[in-house]
Amino acid sequence: MADAAPYYAAIAGNPDGACHWLLTVDGVRVRVGHWPARDPSAARGTVLIFPGRTEYVEKYGRTAADFAAQGFASVAIDWRGQGIADRLLANRAVGHVNVFADYQLDAKALLAHVKALGLPEPYHLLGHSMGGCIALRSLYEGIDVRSVMFSAPMWGIQMSAALRPIAWGLSSMSKPLGFGELFAPGQQAETYVLRTTADENTLTSDAASFDVLQQHLKQHPDLALGGPSLHWLNESLREMRALSRQPSPDLPCVTFLGTEESIVDPIRIRKRMARWPGGELVELEGARHEVLMEAEPIRARVIARTLRLFDAHSPALA
Repeated sequence: MADAAPYYAAIAGNPDGACHWLLTVDGVRVRVGHWPARDPSAARGTVLIFPGRTEYVEKYGRTAADFAAQGFASVAIDWRGQGIADRLLANRAVGHVNVFADYQLDAKALLAHVKALGLPEPYHLLGHSMGGCIALRSLYEGIDVRSVMFSAPMWGIQMSAALRPIAWGLSSMSKPLGFGELFAPGQQAETYVLRTTADENTLTSDAASFDVLQQHLKQHPDLALGGPSLHWLNESLREMRALSRQPSPDLPCVTFLGTEESIVDPIRIRKRMARWPGGELVELEGARHEVLMEAEPIRARVIARTLRLFDAHSPALA
């Protein structure tokens, strides 16, 4: 059994759960949390939650509780370089990865842990933002899931037409010239959630939910992460370009996109979902980037539609 890791239950909303340390095949320590179904004897499957950049296990406690009530176990991960997983640079505030494919090593460690715990099959996938990019790659890598929900997936990053060639050029030069560990332009060490206000934030229109995010990081500063490195930016741009050239998988899928999205590229999402066999794109009026941290009417709609998807591809309850 993997070693126990800290689990900040209070900020997760106190659902029953536990965290463990996992060591990936390349020697990086990541943290995985899991939550059982409310009635394990009647469990219908397990949701593999792939969080976004800067996120951490406890952020998904409330969502896991919703799934648990409907018979689904859940797992979530602190990717390498964030949460309390191993940070990859001496400056732990910089979001960094050596190559984007390394996230697949974390995903494989998570899946092996799910099997070792004996969590119920079948598996379903939930990918938010950067986790949506990692999740799409995992589908091409053959991850064994029955369905997938994407929340504002990072299949493109919003930036102006004038800035795009600069982002590509500067981030590409940073590798051979040795400054790839510096923050990408406009980024800084202080985490975004603590340097903006509820009115100005681009994550959620719900002030109460934004306050929850701030309290998470005030209570546990070790979870906070600043902006990405130039190297991370280049790796992400290359991965998103590579994924855009692939056909959409033939797998049941629903994707959520807020009409006030300002972080990931809605055009890339709409193009992808237009060519996803049987896929559904749900655009949420007034929602921002974090649809699972939105005002309750929006959030409830997302949870209900996601559960319909998972229900449709899981064993029927007796």
